[in-house]
Amino acid sequence: MKKIKKAYKRLIEYIITNRLFLSYVVLSFIATLITRGLTIEKVSNVYASITDLGIIILIGAFGYFIKPNKQFRYYFLWLCFFNLLGIINSIYYIFYNNFASAGDLATLSQAETVTGSIFERLNPVFIVFILIPIIFYVIHRKLSYSSYYSFLNKIEKGKWMCLGTSIVAIALIAISFLNATASDYSRLKKQWYKQYIVERFGILLYHGNDLVQTLKPKISSLFGYEDALELFNSYFKSEENQQYKEDNKYTGILKGKNIVFVHMEGMQTFLMDLKFNGGEATPNLNALAKEGMFFPHFYPQISTGTSSDTEFTMATSLMPAVSGTVFINYYRNNYNTTMKILGNEGYYTYSMHGNDATMWGRNKAHPTLGYQGLYFEENFDYTEDDVINLGINDKLFFKEAIPIMESIEADYPNYMAEVITLSNHSPFTFTDKYGEFDLSETGTVLNEQTGEYEEITSDYLEDTPVGNYIHSAHYADEALGDFITYIKDSNYFNNTVFVFYGDHDAKLSRKELNYLHNHKLTDGEVYSEDEEGYTPYDSFDHSLSKNTPLIIWTKDPELKNIFKGTIDYYMGMLDLQPTILNMYGLKNEYALGHDIFNIKEDNIIPFPDGSFLTNAMYYNNSVEQYKPINTNIVIDDDYVATKKSYVENLLEVSNSIIVYDLLAKKEATGE
Repeated sequence: MKKIKKAYKRLIEYIITNRLFLSYVVLSFIATLITRGLTIEKVSNVYASITDLGIIILIGAFGYFIKPNKQFRYYFLWLCFFNLLGIINSIYYIFYNNFASAGDLATLSQAETVTGSIFERLNPVFIVFILIPIIFYVIHRKLSYSSYYSFLNKIEKGKWMCLGTSIVAIALIAISFLNATASDYSRLKKQWYKQYIVERFGILLYHGNDLVQTLKPKISSLFGYEDALELFNSYFKSEENQQYKEDNKYTGILKGKNIVFVHMEGMQTFLMDLKFNGGEATPNLNALAKEGMFFPHFYPQISTGTSSDTEFTMATSLMPAVSGTVFINYYRNNYNTTMKILGNEGYYTYSMHGNDATMWGRNKAHPTLGYQGLYFEENFDYTEDDVINLGINDKLFFKEAIPIMESIEADYPNYMAEVITLSNHSPFTFTDKYGEFDLSETGTVLNEQTGEYEEITSDYLEDTPVGNYIHSAHYADEALGDFITYIKDSNYFNNTVFVFYGDHDAKLSRKELNYLHNHKLTDGEVYSEDEEGYTPYDSFDHSLSKNTPLIIWTKDPELKNIFKGTIDYYMGMLDLQPTILNMYGLKNEYALGHDIFNIKEDNIIPFPDGSFLTNAMYYNNSVEQYKPINTNIVIDDDYVATKKSYVENLLEVSNSIIVYDLLAKKEATGE
C-alpha cells in the first residue's frame, strides 16, 4: 500500500513539474490522431499511435536541455510543425487521395489552380489544427503568471530528464517495430503504399522515412546507385522481359501516318453506360467507341501527379515516381519517349492545352520529353467568360485548336500531337456553364398506403458530387462531339489516327459513387446492404470502376476498317506506348509495358501502390486481399505470389530509372 501511495505521489509530482512538456505531448498527439482521422479515417491502430507518441516524446525529450523558462519556444515550434503537417496532409489528401511527400513540396505551387476543388471539400475539423497551438500558448501564459518556471529553474535536472524521457520514447517505438511483420518492413522501405504506412506506423514516421527516401537518390553515389543499376540490367536481360516482343498483324501499319493523342480529362468508362430518361450521359463518346477500336478495360496508373503522371506514362511506358512527380522533380532526366522516337523518324511533335504552361511544369517537362512545339493558353484567343475551372473551356479550345492543327499538317510531312482537354476537371461546380442535361429518373414504385404501383420522377442526383460530375462530363462530351465533327468536315486529317484516352478517374469517393448505384427512387436515401435492391459496391468495386475509355479512331480510308471493334484485354497506360510504337514498326527497348496485342490475356497491370490487376483478379496491396473477376481461372497462392513479385520488381526498376537517371547514364557510358 505504501509503495502504491509513493508511486502515486511521484506521478502527481511529475505531472505538476512537467505541465508544459505534457501539454506539448498531448496536443501534438491529438494533432496526429486528427490527421489520420481526416485522411485514412483510421485512428484505432495501436502501433501507429504509439509510434507517433514515441516520436513526439523523443523530440520533446531534447527540450530538457533548455532552461525551463525558455522551453516554450522549442515545444511551440514543434507543435506548430506537427499541426502544419496535419493541415498539409489533410488538404493534400482531399485532392490527391494520398499523403504529401518531401519530393512533392514543389507541387504545392499547383494548389492555386485547384483551390476551388479544395475549398469545396474542406472539413470544419481543420480549425482544430489552428486552435491547438493557441491552446498551448494559453497554457504557457497561465504557467508564466504562476511560479512554475522559476521553481523549475531551481530543481529541474535537464540531462537526467532527457535520458529518462528518451528511454520511454525509444521503448514505445521499439514495441511498434518489434510487432511489425516482414511485409510491414518491406512497405516501409519501398514507400509505395503511403496510406498503409501511415495506418501502421503513423504520420510522423511516414514523413521521416519519406525524407530519407527522397534524399537517397540525391546522393546516389552513397545510396543505392550500384544496386539500382544491377537491378536494371538484370531486369532487361531476363527471359521474362524478352517475352511478348514478337511482331503481330498490327506491326508497321502506321508507317507514314500522323497520330494525335487526345487526353480526355477525368473521363471514366462507367459514364458510357449511364442513361437518364433515355438520354445518354456521353453520346458522342459512345458513338466514337462504336466507330473505332474500343478498349473498355483500360486503366491509368497515376500517383500524386494525376494528369502529368498519365502524360509521363503514356510517353515513356514507365510508372510514376514513388516520391514527388516526374514533371516537377525529375523532368531534366533522360527518357525514351514516343516523341523522341517519332522525332528521330522525322516527325514534328507538339502538345496543346488550354491551361497555363507552368501547370505541372509542362513548360519545362514537355520539351525534355521531346515535344518540339508547345501551344498553351497564351496561343489562344479567349476572355474570362470562356474559362471553366482551370482554363479555356473545351468547346472553344477545340474550335481554336483545329486551325493550328491544320496549319501544322500543311507545314510538316508528318507529326505527332498530344491535345489535352481541361473542362472536366474537379471540382465540377461550373453548372451554369455545362448546359442542360436532365439527370432525373422515372420509375414505378409501390405506394404502401394505396397498395397500387405509381410512376414517379426523381432528380436525386441534382446538386450532388456525382451529379455535378455527370453534368461536367456531358459538357466535355459535347465538346468532344464538336471536335469530331470538325475533324470529319476538315479537308485535313485523312492520313491521321486519333487515340482518345481518359487520363484518370474523377476522384469521387466510394460513398459518393455508391449513391449513384444504390439510391432509392422513392426518397433519395441509400439502400443498405441487407435491403432488396442493393447493388454491391465495395472498395474493390470502387477500384475496378476507375477504368477510363481508350479509343483508336481514324477517318483514314486505309485504316478505318482495321481500327474497329471492342478489345476486351485488360490494359494499362503502361502498355499504350509499346502498342502504338509497334504499329510504326518501332520499339522502346526500355518500356515496362507490353504491346497489348502480343501479351493479350497474360497482361498484369501494376499500380503505384503495389496493387495490380489481371484478367483473373484485382489485388489490393493495402489489405493484401484480392477479388476474383473471372471465375473460370483458378487463383491459388502461387498465382498471387508470382504476380505480386513481378509487380514489385517492375515498380522498383521503374523508380530506379527515374530517380537515378539510368537511361542517361547508360547512353553516356554506351553500356
